[in-house]
This record gives sequence, C-alpha cells and structure tokens, in this order.
Amino acid sequence: MSSTSTLEQPIHFQTSPDQYRHWKLSFDGDIATLAMNVDPMGGMREGYELKLNSYDLGVDIELNDAINRLRFEHPEVRCLVLTGSLDRVFCAGANIVMLRSSSHAFKVNFCKYTNETRLGLEDAAENSGLRTLAALNGTASGGGYELALACERIVLVDDRNSAVSFPEVPLLGVLPGTGGLTRITDKRKIRRDRCDVFSSIAEGIKGKRAVEWDLVDAVAPLSRWDETVAKEARTLADAQPARAQKGVQLPPVACETVEDESGRTHLKYRYVTLSLAHAERTAELCIEAPDTGAQSAAEALEQGAAWWVMQAFREFDDALLHLRMNYRDNALVLLRAKGSEAVVRRTDALLAAGENWFTTEVRHLVKRVLKRLDLTSRSLYAIADEGTCFVGSFLELALACDRIYLLNDPDHEVKLGVTALNAGPLPMSNGISRLETRFLGTPEAVGAILAHQDKDSFDAETANELGLATYAPDEIDWEDELRLAMEERTSFSPDALTGMESNLRFAGPETMETKIFGRLSAWQNWIFQRPNAVGERGALQCYGTPNRPEFLIERT
Repeated sequence: MSSTSTLEQPIHFQTSPDQYRHWKLSFDGDIATLAMNVDPMGGMREGYELKLNSYDLGVDIELNDAINRLRFEHPEVRCLVLTGSLDRVFCAGANIVMLRSSSHAFKVNFCKYTNETRLGLEDAAENSGLRTLAALNGTASGGGYELALACERIVLVDDRNSAVSFPEVPLLGVLPGTGGLTRITDKRKIRRDRCDVFSSIAEGIKGKRAVEWDLVDAVAPLSRWDETVAKEARTLADAQPARAQKGVQLPPVACETVEDESGRTHLKYRYVTLSLAHAERTAELCIEAPDTGAQSAAEALEQGAAWWVMQAFREFDDALLHLRMNYRDNALVLLRAKGSEAVVRRTDALLAAGENWFTTEVRHLVKRVLKRLDLTSRSLYAIADEGTCFVGSFLELALACDRIYLLNDPDHEVKLGVTALNAGPLPMSNGISRLETRFLGTPEAVGAILAHQDKDSFDAETANELGLATYAPDEIDWEDELRLAMEERTSFSPDALTGMESNLRFAGPETMETKIFGRLSAWQNWIFQRPNAVGERGALQCYGTPNRPEFLIERT
C-alpha cells in the first residue's frame, strides 16, 4: 500500500549514465561536461511535455546520480561544466504543467529534493575538489538559473537574446523553489534593490547588465563561446591539485519490497530495513552494522562501494527518499541501530582520519545522508532498547531524531557511545554538530559527553545522566509509555508537526542552507496551497492559457 496518488506512480531513485534520458556525461581528461538535453516525452508520468529543457523529478534524479558518480567513479575530474544542448536554451526551469498537475505534498518534496541536489553540487566543490562552471549557452529561467547559481562560476552567451531570469513571482505567483532568492543575496551578495528588480522582471536580464549586477561572472559572444568555456574550465581545473586517477564504481542499491499478511510493507536492503505499518501510519527504520569490516583505509578503498558503511548509508538514503515520495501518509518513524559496536568504532576512526580520498568521500556521503534525515518531514523517535548500538555515526542518527526513548533497565543491554565523528565532522545544515545543537544552552554538556570518546560504550543510566535521553523508562513502563507516545504523535495535525519540527530541529546559527530549507520551504509550502497560486484562477493554473490570474488582494 502506497500513499502516492493515482496520478503519481511509485518513484524509483536508482539510475546510471547508460540509462540517462536527459543528460549526457562526457570527459576530456580532468574536465567533465554534463550537457542537459531533456527528452520532451521522457517525463515521469503522462500529461506534460518537457519543453525547452524544463525538468521534472526524473531529470533531477539523473543529475544527482551524475554528481555522485563524479565524486566516486571519477575522482580524477577537477572541473565539471554544466551546459545545455538546445539552441539558445540552457534550461527553462521546473515544468509548469508538471507542477500544476501534482499534489501539494509532491510539489514540496520535489523542491526539497532539487534543493538537496544543488547543495550536493556545492558540497562537491567545497569538499571534493570538483570545481563547477555553468556555461549558459542560452536563456536560464527559474530553476535553470538556480542550477547555475549552485555552480562556482557562471558564463552566459551574449547573443542579444539569452538572459537569466526568475519569472516565478510575476508569471506564476510562487517563489523560485530551489534556493535562488537566498543565493543571489547570501552567496553572490547582490544588492537588495537589484535583487528586488531582478526577481520582478519576467524577461530577465542579459548581457553586460547581467555581469554588472553580478548575476553572471562573464559573457561571451557566439564567435568565442567554445573558446571562452574551455578557458574558464581550464582555469578552474588548474587551480586544484591533481587528484586520484582510479575511482570506485557505484552499483545500483538493491531493495526487495515485501508485503506481509498483516498488510505491512517491508523494504529490505542488506544493512537497512524499512517496515511500514500503514494502518497505524508508523514505520520502523533500522540500520545494522556487520560483524566484520575493513581494517584499514586501503582495505576500504579495495572494497569500494561494497564497504559496509558506504552501502549502508546509500541504502538508508534510498529508504528516506521512498518515505518522502512514495509513503507520504506515514506520520512517525521509529529509528533503530544495531550491530557490532567494534565495527562501528573502527569504521568511524577510518572515516575521521581520511587517510585516502575514498574514506574522506564516504564521510561526506554519510554527512549528506544525515542531513537528508534532518530535513525529512516526519516525526522521528530513536528507540534505544535491547541490542541497541547507537555509537558514533549511529549515535548521529539518534541525535537527528525529535526524541530519544531509552530503555533504562539493568537486565537489558543498551549501548551508546561517542567517537571522533560526533565532535564535528558530520555537521548539520546550521554548520554545527548535532551534540552542539542539542545542548546549545549548556555547551559544557557536549564536553562531558565527548570525554567518553576514547572509552567503551556507556549504559542507559549514564546516557540518561549525560542528557542523551528524552525519556528513560524501565521495563515495566517501557511498552506503555512508547505506545502512548506513538498514539499521541500520530493523532496530531501533520501540517502543524511539519512546522513545529522544522522550527525546533535547527537551533543555533542560521546559514544559507537553513534559510533555504526553513525560510524558503516554509513560505513555498504555504504559497503552494494559496488560491493566488493554485486556485481555479491562480497564476500557476492560468499560465499558458488565455486566462489572466485573479488574486485575492489582502496581504497577510
């Protein structure tokens, strides 16, 4: 049983370059080119045509896959050029008919996924030495320009026609949904008044004015376009030190979906299991460490994508995406971690040390998956009971949850512990660790917990004393307290919970990321339900028709 609507078939997130329908990935030594050539009839469902390199979720799934493959399969690449294959068009942004015909929940989750993909592109430039150049061979509108903004440099063709634009407010009654308003102010630091003008002109800005306003870094005429792009890419690549020449292949993440007699759905991976109780609107998400693992960074590199921690967190990521897109009626996720504490500790030490490019890259993968968990609109309860192994990187999963329920009974072994990865290498979107976020008002508590870093795991009573438990009932009260907490949570308004959780999860500093997912997502969530956008005569509904939108005039 899935909560996808009749118009939206279950979505799968596994792909590879030989399956791409919308991108072409090519290589010239240490420079890669990712050319956008969207198949107009290649949408994820019927009812819309992907004209002018407009995109739906399928286009972005391929983009996300390509970025990850560059980081793991092609570490020799020092510069990625993003460009378009159509004449005078780079990308027209998200497909309007796709948005118009999608449910509200899908639209919001679509924007969240595209935001995470673009932040992944920026993370690759910052942490993997993969410099990025947007070579806008034509007009870049809306999400197309937002994709360019995620790159380090932007070059626009100067053909008297091509422009960059944010037409969402004047034409569609919505906002640029992929961080564009935040990036032009916070990343490119463009003057507020110019940002206001730019975001109000449907036709956009082109040529020398686009450079003058810092909307792009350079323009080049058609006669020197290829030469200019090649020179820009070479300059970016040469600014990076030489990188590893042999990568690690990424096989698809295998998952078996099983329906049991009680009507529950189980997504079974090798190290991760997602079990959904549809009637109760709850799920259990469990990750388990194996009994053995790589003893050294060299051995981890030799194992490649089969190294257990990489495979486990790729599986965990896939499960989260299924939760978001295919099981949207789910209200509460119970998160569990099991397996060998020794293997988790040894693996965390390899990730923290970063002795080769691969272990460093896997650490950043774990970081991105944990951020995806932080940003998932579900209530999250960590369940630390018999057999628990919330240690190190697995402890981060618990700290990402809204509550931690800890079985505090001497007859049941519950393991919690810290490693070097809890001290900052896996930051949240706010730029600080989950421990620092949890204890923002009592920073001394962080030091008290990290003092156990080089020691064995601690028991439930110690974990409770350190402030790691929200509730720590004994065996007598455990089942009743957990049951009541689950029943209460699933009875609340999902909209109120989404807002509450988003406000509470990111205490502390505000960053470009927190603005994108907090400020932008909250406003877009609201705007996508307003009649001015999606009503019968709303701007999103009227776009492309002879009808003019009709707006409710009150400001709120």
